[in-house]
Amino acid sequence: MKIKVISINDKSSENNTELSDKIFSVKPSKQIIKNITDWQLNRFKFRTAKTKQRNEIKGSTAKIYAQKGTGGARHSSRKAPLFVGGGVAHGPKGAVYRTKKLNKKIKKLGLLQALSQKNTAKSVFVVEDFKTEIKKTKIFNEFLDKNKFQNSLIISDIDSINKIQKSTRNIPNIKLVSDKGINVYDILKFKNVIFTSTSLKIIQERLTKWKNLVI
Repeated sequence: MKIKVISINDKSSENNTELSDKIFSVKPSKQIIKNITDWQLNRFKFRTAKTKQRNEIKGSTAKIYAQKGTGGARHSSRKAPLFVGGGVAHGPKGAVYRTKKLNKKIKKLGLLQALSQKNTAKSVFVVEDFKTEIKKTKIFNEFLDKNKFQNSLIISDIDSINKIQKSTRNIPNIKLVSDKGINVYDILKFKNVIFTSTSLKIIQERLTKWKNLVI
């Protein structure tokens, strides 16, 4: 599948590049994409809050009064969540939420599916490599407005990142990542996905080398 390469200058570009069907035409699975985004969100959050369960409270385990004959409810020890100083029911458990794991094949397949989903929605774009440094945010913002690239993830090669990093950091709803930092969560979070010519070539070469990946 061919896609037009957008010129960063005012000149109209007639260059086209090829999108690999093995990467951008994969049938998506909602469950796989959901599992990956959940896994990423769990890793983003630093879960430090923790409460003690009743089995972690120090103290006597003796029954506080007889099971029957008192006219009151049945109770065991003072460690029950019902009592002051007892354990906390259903409280935060610290880092245990981060124990969920995904194998590499699922992560790779989810990345292909996320890119294919954006391609189906016609939200994948390719721009020319940035050869000269863009120092002013206003200039780069005008380029985004002209092409209706608000709310976009820019996946760039290393050389282009150095040229546009300063001019993009203060623009809202724009995120700049390298070709090595591409991930499912960012692809789904932003409306548009913008590649530079070199980053698209690098990513397609890397993803097509994956072996034993059932599509």
